[in-house]
Amino acid sequence: MSIVNTFAGGPLDRASERRTDADWLAAQLASPQSRVVPFFRMQPLVSPGGHAVGWLSTAEVAEFLAEQPHILLGLDEAGVAHFALDLSAVEDAPSLEPFRAAGRFMDLRAIALRLPAGDPATLATGKAMLDWHARHRFCAVCGNPTEMRMAGYMRKCLNADCNADHFPRTDPVVIMLAVRGDEALVGRQKTFPSGMYSALAGFVEPGETIEEAVRREILEEAGIRVGAVRYHSTQPWPWPSSLMIGCFADAETTEIQIDGQELEEARWVSRNLLAASYRGEPGTGVLLPPPMAIAHQLLKTFIEAQ
Repeated sequence: MSIVNTFAGGPLDRASERRTDADWLAAQLASPQSRVVPFFRMQPLVSPGGHAVGWLSTAEVAEFLAEQPHILLGLDEAGVAHFALDLSAVEDAPSLEPFRAAGRFMDLRAIALRLPAGDPATLATGKAMLDWHARHRFCAVCGNPTEMRMAGYMRKCLNADCNADHFPRTDPVVIMLAVRGDEALVGRQKTFPSGMYSALAGFVEPGETIEEAVRREILEEAGIRVGAVRYHSTQPWPWPSSLMIGCFADAETTEIQIDGQELEEARWVSRNLLAASYRGEPGTGVLLPPPMAIAHQLLKTFIEAQ
């Protein structure tokens, strides 16, 4: 399918073959053409209205590049290098004032749909990678400090007796819509806004296929057995570093038995009611997830399949 979900479809060439070239990386960090987007507490710098990424020159952030974590995001079509810079450790508030004068540090979810296509994916990469570095400063093998390598795409244990390499991880999550004829199974958690229902979801476990994870999660959360599983699309989700794998599943049973832990309610909803909710008609009693979410796209595909 040609679906490009929010946080997917990044425009930059990741330039993975250049990550071990220290001379090339140093040249890019010194280049006046290169661009850097600062993050503060995992919020990217954007224009005051949140409609554009707050790219800065390397000269504008030179003092921070020398000391704070930064990663290579990639190259644009003109070959210009783009970086993400983590300012979370900067405790001197006046040092951040020039950035706040240039824009605002804003939550990525709040601004994703305002940004030009592709930019949410670039910022999602930066957020996920910087968050990984913040969480993995010590070796999981021996407990000693680790150091950033490969333009931010690897950490090296500094203990010579260990010398372990650590790489970023992506956690696969299945998110699925069980269907039976003209009805779809939706659920809601206690934390959802009032009236909002979504597709069910859960992490893929070790030794498990996507199809097995879909069947297990639906059975665990709603007591519904499903058979055939069909792939829809995927979505990077940098909270902190998941890959949402969207699927449809054919229900083989209909009686709902919620687990009481993941969900507070689950229900079968007709295609017509979902379509009315999608059109914004009042009185449906069902609020769909926002368009940014892959769950919204799953429901939209189901609605349009009549």
